[in-house]
Amino acid sequence: MINFSDLEFIFRFLPIFLILYYVAPAKYRDMVLLAGSLVFYAVGEPVFLLLLIALTFINYFTGKKVKEYGSGYKVHKWQEAKRKKLMAAAVILDVTVLAVFKFLGTFVSSSLLPLGISFYIFKMISYQVDLYKGEIWEKTDFKSTALYFTMFPQVVSGPIMRYNEGEFDVRRNYSLEQFEDGLKYFVIGLGMKVLLADRLAILWNDLQMIGFQSISTPLAWFGAVGYSLQLYFDFWGYSLMASGLLVMMGFDFIENFHHPYASRSISEFYRRWHMTLGSFFRDYVYIPMGGSRCRKSRVLLNLAVVWLLTGIWHGNGVNFILWGVILGALIIFEKLWYGKYLSKIPVIGNLYVILLIPLTWVVFAITDLKQLGIYFGRLFPFIGGAGIAVNSRDIIKYSRNYGGLFLAGILLCIPGVFNFYEKHRKNPVVILLLAIIFWYCVYFMASSAGNPFMYLKF
Repeated sequence: MINFSDLEFIFRFLPIFLILYYVAPAKYRDMVLLAGSLVFYAVGEPVFLLLLIALTFINYFTGKKVKEYGSGYKVHKWQEAKRKKLMAAAVILDVTVLAVFKFLGTFVSSSLLPLGISFYIFKMISYQVDLYKGEIWEKTDFKSTALYFTMFPQVVSGPIMRYNEGEFDVRRNYSLEQFEDGLKYFVIGLGMKVLLADRLAILWNDLQMIGFQSISTPLAWFGAVGYSLQLYFDFWGYSLMASGLLVMMGFDFIENFHHPYASRSISEFYRRWHMTLGSFFRDYVYIPMGGSRCRKSRVLLNLAVVWLLTGIWHGNGVNFILWGVILGALIIFEKLWYGKYLSKIPVIGNLYVILLIPLTWVVFAITDLKQLGIYFGRLFPFIGGAGIAVNSRDIIKYSRNYGGLFLAGILLCIPGVFNFYEKHRKNPVVILLLAIIFWYCVYFMASSAGNPFMYLKF
């Protein structure tokens, strides 16, 4: 049920929760959401529910003490020192808990990695820092804080909402039109996940089963693009579903992706991809280290550290570190050398992104360095060492099987397509099409095993 594309969630948990949420008087709806979120998490991770609750209490009461010591110009030096120590202690505790469980989940057993721990820990860190800096202007009572940490649309894989975005101290707007908009976002995300990402996942699985040493160069490129589309629609689909659920409950829509494949540089791509994670690293790692307001050598160091941490966050395998280092290096090269030329010639910038990003996702996807070398040998046969493909015409079969999915995926990467939907989302034809997509998704979910979202592992 922890998977939004699960029939149990869609036809049992969600309808019951929404009925209880809207039957309850407005002032009690946050309590219903808090209770529903704890039930949702308990079904998926009953053992680690206690960890989530314990961290919620610790971060709330630490934050309360930080607030009690005051803020602003009238704070005495000893009060400011206390506030800083409390904030630092909470952040160190949160980071330590995350690091310990990441280590256990990687080197002992994946069952020891609590569901969504990275995302709710990041929320706790942002809460502590923003509270210390006086950037939280809403009320921070226990109910609101606990709800912020645990709300079920985000607790598993984000997006990483900031506390102020929850608008916990104002009466949220509830309307049938807003509920309908949220439902539409949910259905679009569900379609991306079930009809595109899950079906494209079969292609990548096939390539792994065949063996990278056996595939042709065209199929290797086809697979790299397919994996890129799979990952994109899996996580963009999840983000739309999560934000759609929030909109259905009266919250604002939180954008986590903004057409990254229309970018003109790698830097721009990652300003548009997983935007809430990128802004977290920017605001709580990059800027505190000095950001771009320091000498050039320090800026480059700051970028290198951020991207090394980004790679480690995604996994402890060498390939994840290599992925982070490659992206960091590309962004540094753009800043030092050729970035200005990419911005001047948009077409070149677009082609540069479309060529390089799938290659970086290959590094992300293949954890075995030997297999990674074989795959790149297939992508670039002049490198050598990959041998001769077993079937040089294999691309014909796979392009027939997946050509339609590629076409649909590429069309959805074009900003104008989604902009067209936004403009015509109230059109009866569009509504009918979304209804067809929903029931088509239900058919696929009922006839196949559920495929969890890829970012659940992070």
